[in-house]
Amino acid sequence: MIRVLIADDQALVRAGFRALLDAEEDIEVVDEAADGAAAVRLASQHVPDVVLMDIRMPELDGIEATRRIGAEPLLSGVRIVILTTYETDEYVFEGLRAGASGFLVKDTSPTELLRAVRVVADGDALLAPSVTRRLIADVVSRAPAREPAPGLGELTPREREILALVGTAMSNEEIGDRLTISKATAKTHVSRIMGKLEARDRAQLVVIAYESGLVTPSRVSH
Repeated sequence: MIRVLIADDQALVRAGFRALLDAEEDIEVVDEAADGAAAVRLASQHVPDVVLMDIRMPELDGIEATRRIGAEPLLSGVRIVILTTYETDEYVFEGLRAGASGFLVKDTSPTELLRAVRVVADGDALLAPSVTRRLIADVVSRAPAREPAPGLGELTPREREILALVGTAMSNEEIGDRLTISKATAKTHVSRIMGKLEARDRAQLVVIAYESGLVTPSRVSH
């Protein structure tokens, strides 16, 4: 059973998501939060598998709520999906940086929402490749330079190469084909990279790859 917490300040949005999710045999909505502070409190109380987190909420916005949940060791298994009205919302990038596993536009189809919850609950990052890459590339190109991620210097040349490929949204299988290694070996490398960089999942690796300059907008096709 996939346990989901819905955080959105609009009651109709919460009700719609709850009705859709609760109708599935393998998904259970454990609670609803109307603001970011409640989302953090209820995440600690229920320790859900997935949080659907609106960006703009009173008390505490979704970005800070995501950051606080991500900073709590007991909630390390909680995966957060940012909800936004616009796919070009620059705050989505801050959400990914804060530890979200991906994002969804609120008017996404019911089928896509259900798929997203299952994908994220299974431990994968929810990155719609074309939209996410455009978003990150645009924000990074306009943002001031940031300090390299802690642990970046500990990566081997092969790990840096793989991090760059993850940054272009390649799957483990695609990385294996590119480097002539097995999918399992690619997965092992990615897991090791996540450990060294203290990244929650592949979404954060994509952000790190861009911010460190291993991937640039010119390297990614739109």
